[in-house]
Amino acid sequence: MAVKITSVAKQLPKYYKETKDIIPFVKLWMQDQETRFQRKVIKLFEGAGVDKRYSIMDPEEVFTATSFEEKNDIYTREVVQLAEKSLKKSLDKANLKPTDIDYIITVSCTGIMIPSVDAYLINSLEMKQDIVRLPVTEMGCAAGVSGIIYAKNFLKANPNKRAAVIAVEAPTATFQLEDYSMTNIVSAAIFGDGASAVILSSFDEDKGPKIIDEAMYHFYNATKMMGFKLVNTGLQMILDKEVPQTISDHFPAIIHPFLEKNNLKIDDIDHLIFHPGGKKIVQTVEALFGVLGKNIDDTKEVLRLYGNMSSATVLYVLERFMDRNPAKGERGIMLSFGPGFSAQRILLEW
Repeated sequence: MAVKITSVAKQLPKYYKETKDIIPFVKLWMQDQETRFQRKVIKLFEGAGVDKRYSIMDPEEVFTATSFEEKNDIYTREVVQLAEKSLKKSLDKANLKPTDIDYIITVSCTGIMIPSVDAYLINSLEMKQDIVRLPVTEMGCAAGVSGIIYAKNFLKANPNKRAAVIAVEAPTATFQLEDYSMTNIVSAAIFGDGASAVILSSFDEDKGPKIIDEAMYHFYNATKMMGFKLVNTGLQMILDKEVPQTISDHFPAIIHPFLEKNNLKIDDIDHLIFHPGGKKIVQTVEALFGVLGKNIDDTKEVLRLYGNMSSATVLYVLERFMDRNPAKGERGIMLSFGPGFSAQRILLEW
């Protein structure tokens, strides 16, 4: 019995700005900082590889000294709406109803809410009352792929069932107004908000790429490299500058044994569905794949158009490939990295 991905659909928040239009807000925010530092920050925003990003709040709200409670209230209100819209779109693509879903996984790390998003979706869409639910809250950028892995394992054990994975993130709600560290600035330059929903199925008649294999890879002694610290003003980003080099160092162990386990080499892979963590990470992985004769053009384009939306971003890349209807027999590998530090991989075959 094969588990297939039958549809993917994104949903963007109502607010958006091109990077050039955000610069004036950044300049105002930085007005009391040293002039040379201000120039460095502006250059960083302009060179981040992100032309536009979407947000659950307008820039005036982002750059306003509101409390953690106020920002989190906006998060809880808006992410439920984004999640619902993306799930409806994905269900429509697959010609399904909300009651056709047996297992729902919701993924988010950029706010705090109990009950989690899935509970609200079950009520608003009147999904099955015996639906199995799993909220995933602390796996960061890797959680979109992780959610698919969890859904696949459920469906593998349960024939003739369907699952939905909804990743919804609002990194702008975590922006720290009084923090002028490079970590906070870099995250503001590369992150945006967005949602995406994936439908998976273990019905024989349902169409879509098969999940051939999946695996996680955990880095030792790297728990401090990426994540959030809960402070009085909210979720403060942790992002070590050594992340790109760490990925590079571990790359052969992440990719090649996983493919060899499936009697494949990188030459056998047609599509690279890679999470765009940021410009430096993208450049690092592009160089590694480039040596192997592959490109990650779609990853770069998603970063340019939307920024890094944490767990949802790799699903935007996946949707681009799904919408192209790859030929039968073509293979793709999904890859994302997240706190832990860890790498998540999925092998697909159309």
